[in-house]
Order: sequence, then structure tokens, then C-alpha cells
Amino acid sequence: MNCNTPTDIVFSFTGFATRGGGTADHHDGWGIAFFEGVGVRLFVDHEPAVASPVAALIKSYPIKSKNVIAHIRKATQGEVALENCHPFVRELWGRYWVFAHNGDVPAFQPELDGPYRPVGNTDSERAFCYLLQQLRQRFGDQRPTLLVLTQALQELAAQIAVHGTFNMMLSDGSALFVHCSTQLHYVIRQYPFSTAQLSDQDMIVDFSQVTDRSDRVAVIVTAPLTQNENWIALQPGQFMVFIDGCPLPHAA
Repeated sequence: MNCNTPTDIVFSFTGFATRGGGTADHHDGWGIAFFEGVGVRLFVDHEPAVASPVAALIKSYPIKSKNVIAHIRKATQGEVALENCHPFVRELWGRYWVFAHNGDVPAFQPELDGPYRPVGNTDSERAFCYLLQQLRQRFGDQRPTLLVLTQALQELAAQIAVHGTFNMMLSDGSALFVHCSTQLHYVIRQYPFSTAQLSDQDMIVDFSQVTDRSDRVAVIVTAPLTQNENWIALQPGQFMVFIDGCPLPHAA
């Protein structure tokens, strides 16, 4: 989720978590990261999201954030363990970076020779470490402009995607970077707000009752979470950047 004002994700996360062992078979752990300023609240659990007490806490605790990344895991590499649960978090340029991956890139075996090393044994964390290693090698200690950074990430994501399926989300709290390899969708919620019905649970929310006219929220997910909203499908190979609840036009 990417927003122009701090927003809670209780409604979307309720439907999303149901897929973690309920309406879908992604039962090998889950996690969620909330940016608050330059800080990050990170919750991960190797239990299925549908039965996790930590997930129940998130559903009832409306943490507000402008950038949120959540993940439910179906293990393809690495055992079911806490260290293999997404999202993963690392520091670069004095900011936390949060990463989650849906897919499988088993043939991607880069040499990691810098400060970024996997703690677990997933292809996802390995790819994340490679991304940050490459950014540091290219730009040193100075964060480039958004346009230059976007071009670099788009190139690197395409490079990794050659080795398998690489649907990924990445954020440093100022923007949300998204790469689609096979399947991703997004919806923009803004004025005039309407009512939304979850696909995975019998739950409805009228956003006009819980928002201000100026609020704008982008929700990006593998498969649409609601039955009655205008979800837009990303195309394979498409890279997008979201800031303040809007997709940037220069992303391709």
C-alpha cells in the first residue's frame, strides 16, 4: 500500500491474510512492514497468517503508514522458518529498505561480496541482497535522483526475472517500486470514495465514511482483494513506481 497520508491497512490485510492458509495455500509464513517516518515496524511469523495470533493483532491494531509491504509465503526454497519470512529489511543510504517477492528464481546465484548477505536460505532474500549490493556499487554513498534510481531498479529487476518469476515490491519509505513478472494488480482509492466488498471474506467497508476528500491510496497485490473495484492488471515485464498513492507516469 502506498498513500499520500498515513492510512491503516486493516480492511485489505483482513482479506489478504485469509489467503495465508484459508482461501489459498500460502501457509508457510507471512509478514508485514509499516514505514513510520524513517522507522519501520516489522512483524513476521512462520505460522499461517489465517491462524497467526500476530496477524490477529494487525487486524485489530490500525497502524497508520504511507508505505506498507505485506507478504504471505508459499515456500519454494528454504525451510519454513522465521528467518525466511518476508518482508526483508536492510539499510542503504541511511534509510531502511523493505522487500518482498512472489515467485521463484532458483537459477539466480549471484556472487555477494559486500555487506549484504542473506540470513536465511531463500532465493528471495538473495535477490534483495543483490539489488542493494548493485545499487551501492553503482552509486556509492550518494542516493541518486528518483529517475536514475528507477531506471537502475528496472534494469536490475529485468535482469533477475530472466532466471524465473520475479514479482517484487521494494520501498525505502519515500516511494514504492513494483516489478511484475507474471501477475500483479493495483487499484487507486480516492474521492469520491465508494463501498468495497472483500473477495475472501464477507466484509464490506464504505471508504467515504473513513476518509477525507484529499486522501488517496494505491493498493498493489498479486490478485484483486475486492469484488467491486476497478483493479488494473500490470503486464509481464512492467515496472512501476508509486508515490503519494499515484503511479508515476515515467515508469515503464
